[in-house]
Amino acid sequence: MKFLFRRRPARVTPAAAHQRTRDEGAVLLDVRERAEWTAGHAPGAVHAPLSALLAGADLPRAAQGRPLMVICRSGHRSQQAARLLTERGDGTVLDITGGMNAWAAAGLPVVDGHGNYGSIA
Repeated sequence: MKFLFRRRPARVTPAAAHQRTRDEGAVLLDVRERAEWTAGHAPGAVHAPLSALLAGADLPRAAQGRPLMVICRSGHRSQQAARLLTERGDGTVLDITGGMNAWAAAGLPVVDGHGNYGSIA
């Protein structure tokens, strides 16, 4: 029996996600589009735009078979991506509350496409 309302994916704070990427080998999966990614992303994050995932693209090799911490700018697209990846069977997938806006507000690092200090677009 299908439920009328999909359950939201499990969520973690930016600080908890950062710790899991350092201590547990989880991958920070950034699902924003290319221009947003280039302006500023977390160091070590793997880029997989939501538009590509919705079109059926596979996860980048660096993210396959590992726990995923999914992030976007504010949290809406990452929830959608986390739901999609969970339904596809891509393993443990957690959504990061507040996205990159909350990540930066928590004082966590953000770099641009050249490794310099980045901004959230």
